[in-house]
Amino acid sequence: MKKVFLLALFCSLHSFSQDLATPEKYTAHNKGKFYIFWGGNRESFSESDIRFQGNGYDFTLHNVVAHDKPKGWHCDYLNPARMTIPQTNLRIGYFINDHYNISIGVDHMKYVMYQGRTVDYTGTYPNQGSYGEVLPNNQILLTEDFLTFEHTDGLNYINTEFSRVDDISKWIKLPNTDKFQINVTEGLGAGILYPKTNAKLFGNTRHDDFHVSGYGVSAKVGLNFTFFKHFFIQTELKCGYINMNDIRTTNNPSDKASQEFFFFQRIVALGGIFRI
Repeated sequence: MKKVFLLALFCSLHSFSQDLATPEKYTAHNKGKFYIFWGGNRESFSESDIRFQGNGYDFTLHNVVAHDKPKGWHCDYLNPARMTIPQTNLRIGYFINDHYNISIGVDHMKYVMYQGRTVDYTGTYPNQGSYGEVLPNNQILLTEDFLTFEHTDGLNYINTEFSRVDDISKWIKLPNTDKFQINVTEGLGAGILYPKTNAKLFGNTRHDDFHVSGYGVSAKVGLNFTFFKHFFIQTELKCGYINMNDIRTTNNPSDKASQEFFFFQRIVALGGIFRI
């Protein structure tokens, strides 16, 4: 019996000494950590019906096509005075446990309606045909005299996300996650749209002001590559739905537009993760 007791004591001391020799890795747990990231994106948008309303007019442009406005690899991403010019993503989050975090952020996208395209329309508006826009078969040519329409400073999606993170380093047998770790993340988000819409309708003075215009919902999946415990690169694919029912188009408050569409973002961001 004495030998059994001594053997158990030896095993316990040996296990304890091993634990002291190999302390738990910083990356083993996320609960209580904060993170922040900053990066850039490219976007794609679905076709959209855009309805324009005001005193004496109410018409809809059907299946309007739009594109983003990328800056490319540029120092403006790091210039505090010019950071809002490119298409960017800013997010700050907190881990409520090892796998789940909640965050707030701004997806600064840019939406530009293609000029010179032909679209179908329904409804009426004043001075029809005086902008070089009227075509046969109830179609309109999107001339600059008739309409310019873009959310370029920008299509600001201010949102909250609830996300899950899982360490997949063991799947590829990484030896030390405190030096390099790979995580997969997925999440859902919702928020408001606060665009600065640059619009010029019927030759009126260009309108370009910030305005709360609607709401959006989104879902994402991504990969996180963490280096030396605290620094990471995160890549994400995010899709979502935007509904803007109150877009300002002129300096007259009675003039407005509304539209809804889907978006698809490709994001690359740099960030840090730490405990306070």
